[in-house]
Amino acid sequence: MRRVSRGRAPEPPRSRSGDVDAALAPATHRFEDTYFFQGTTHLPLEQHACVAQWEPVGDGAEGKLTLWTSTQSPHYVHKELAKALGLREDQVRVVAPPVGGGFGGKLELFQHEAAAAKLAQLTGRPIKAALTREEVFYCHRGRHPVLMWVKTGWSEDGKIQAMDFKSYVDGGAYMSYGAASLYYTGALQTVCDAIPAYRWQGVRVLTNKPPCGPKRGHGTPQPRFALECHFDAVAERLGMPVLDLRRKNFVKPFSTTVNYLRVTSCGLEQCVDVVARESHFEEKHRALPHGKGVGFAVGAYMCGAGLPLYWNDMPHSAVNLRLDRSGLVQVSCGQVDIGQGSNSMLVSVVAEALGCRPEQITLISSDTDTTPIDLGSYSSRVTFMAGNAAIEAATRLRTVLLAAASEEFDLPAEALTLGNGLLQRRDGIGFQLEFGELVKLAESKNGALVASGSYKPPKLGGPFKGSGVGPSPAYSFSACVAEVDVDPETGWVTVQRIWMAHDIGRAINPVLVEGQIEGGIYMGLGEVLMEEQEFRGDRGPRVLGVHKFPSMLEYKSPTTFEMPEIRSFLVETLDPEAPFGAKEVGQGPLLPVIPAVVNAVYDAVGIRIDEIPITPEKVLKALEAKAEGKPARHGPKGLPPYAFPRIQKVEPPVEWGGKPGDHEELPAADGGRGARGSRDGSGATVTRPGERTSGP
Repeated sequence: MRRVSRGRAPEPPRSRSGDVDAALAPATHRFEDTYFFQGTTHLPLEQHACVAQWEPVGDGAEGKLTLWTSTQSPHYVHKELAKALGLREDQVRVVAPPVGGGFGGKLELFQHEAAAAKLAQLTGRPIKAALTREEVFYCHRGRHPVLMWVKTGWSEDGKIQAMDFKSYVDGGAYMSYGAASLYYTGALQTVCDAIPAYRWQGVRVLTNKPPCGPKRGHGTPQPRFALECHFDAVAERLGMPVLDLRRKNFVKPFSTTVNYLRVTSCGLEQCVDVVARESHFEEKHRALPHGKGVGFAVGAYMCGAGLPLYWNDMPHSAVNLRLDRSGLVQVSCGQVDIGQGSNSMLVSVVAEALGCRPEQITLISSDTDTTPIDLGSYSSRVTFMAGNAAIEAATRLRTVLLAAASEEFDLPAEALTLGNGLLQRRDGIGFQLEFGELVKLAESKNGALVASGSYKPPKLGGPFKGSGVGPSPAYSFSACVAEVDVDPETGWVTVQRIWMAHDIGRAINPVLVEGQIEGGIYMGLGEVLMEEQEFRGDRGPRVLGVHKFPSMLEYKSPTTFEMPEIRSFLVETLDPEAPFGAKEVGQGPLLPVIPAVVNAVYDAVGIRIDEIPITPEKVLKALEAKAEGKPARHGPKGLPPYAFPRIQKVEPPVEWGGKPGDHEELPAADGGRGARGSRDGSGATVTRPGERTSGP
């Protein structure tokens, strides 16, 4: 790592699925490359802030602590704060007001929150703590800098035979969620491409810098950047069109990867077809004038982590519903909207599943005293998990409402329809009953109308240590084409156009989906072109860890002037386990943007920038090396002299040649939760911006 001071490497994880060396040895072609991904920060507009209040009871030994704080997870802050202060969990209440952006940077208990809470206890007065922008930079928990090495073996016709991957992760001081972040740099390499044998080794080094943690994509943008650039280089070395190489190796729907990740619906190939067609990629690639180029990349991300951050067998999300005889529906859930639109999602899902109108719903959220459990807004989990919990609760109440109407009108429940706040016969003949009147009817027969729903992912993961990181009930998929101009005189890179197709499962709110795609593109462009969390270290060890530019003036991020023309496309595959088929969109679209731009730069001027961000200085150095007949690249030149311990060998799943009975089989996708997708992954639909094609 760069300028590491007294770095310390804990016991590193390492695993192997299948015999990698045996698979690499006979491969017709073997290639290896080294990449570096610079660390970046989240840069939300809202800085971290909180207000704490202590309400003593009796002599003051007992009491109640309330913390209003900008957080992505009231639940985890609640548990950690009670533990830190030595309080019972029932003595602590955490409320998350509307949050002005998080991107992973507001997921844990921070020092200012604990300090404000303790000071409120000691003084008996409300305490406010708000970080300055510079303090937010040092609080950090942002993207880890990662040095990566990848080696792959290929058959003559372009089929991948094996992959060997190493991650060297700069964690900064302390752990944060660093153990999970490290595992994520090795977990999802197999989700886009069907890799028969895979080995990963990783180490996270503690250094004298602000601690790193989860940032949009949590540990996966770094290896995705490395892999997509490597595959582009492999296609060039093999003399094959990159799309032909990639299409030979894509993962298939309803399959299991060699490291035991269960893939359900998968619209990756449809995403690729859309962006390739709309961008005219194959006509432009290697054919544009010097200085202009197009690049291609894909990515995948989770629809929520399969395990919570602390071990337990309880639900990950719960939703309570209460019907008022006025026709109002009260929805209560601990999820927190940080700008991704989860409030809107819950209202839409409940309205659809229950049969009321969205405007009849009131939502209570983000309060550990008054709402049921939700683990938080991270790993793109809220739509899938809270959405499924909401459907379960709404379906229970809908059944009660229809049963009451069936009894009252002497009709079978199947002969009635309930939707958009209106009950009527399915054949359209006869009566119509407003939702409020239906609630009164059902309450007169059943008493108070309340219901709860919850969601816990199926048991996933493989039979090896570390397999708890990576499994998810579903994965989203994205494909991206970037078109760039590169000025060979100045080294300046301008992204002109982006085409992005995203397998959303089903777009519950297409406008919000497009907004999340555009936000992911924006963040990806910042990371690939200009953002870097750099530190001073040229005046001795005492200034290590001092940020070079801890302000929004000096830390460069894109403005509206740097945003290119964007065309986004929604591919709907209707995941069988998702709420109405809907999958994530908050993080996945970021992943392919970075390597697509890097690959486009190579197409434009014939240089490989294997280290991001792509600054003009790096472009000019690579062009100079090319002119001198040296390797036309800029990037890391080697790996640190670190000897990884013995590797954990993992017997692969049966689909990849493993022995039956050596491990517990993963549960199959079961088609539940209201989705209507086909089991073979066929029938995906594609929509353009502003359009939507419904599933069957």
